[in-house]
Amino acid sequence: MSDQGRGKLQDVHMHNRKLLEISGVNNVESFDSEEFLLQTELGHLTIKGQNLHIKNLNLEQGLVAIEGLVNSLSYLNPGSQPKTKGFIGKLFK
Repeated sequence: MSDQGRGKLQDVHMHNRKLLEISGVNNVESFDSEEFLLQTELGHLTIKGQNLHIKNLNLEQGLVAIEGLVNSLSYLNPGSQPKTKGFIGKLFK
């Protein structure tokens, strides 16, 4: 077993693909109605879907709740840089 994540906790709860509750969140790096990028205790987490929006945010407790239709969740490989789309990138997607 690797040392990544040892001693760090994170819970992810999804309710009917419409509500996603995540603990262990350090920061919301970027978000729009189709994609969220979160910095978490266990690495960067990307959430993709439709009509996504923040229902609740408490970074002091490390909690985020996201509503909308969730299509996917994926952790980025350690050491890789998150690929955030800038304004121009979103125009030409």
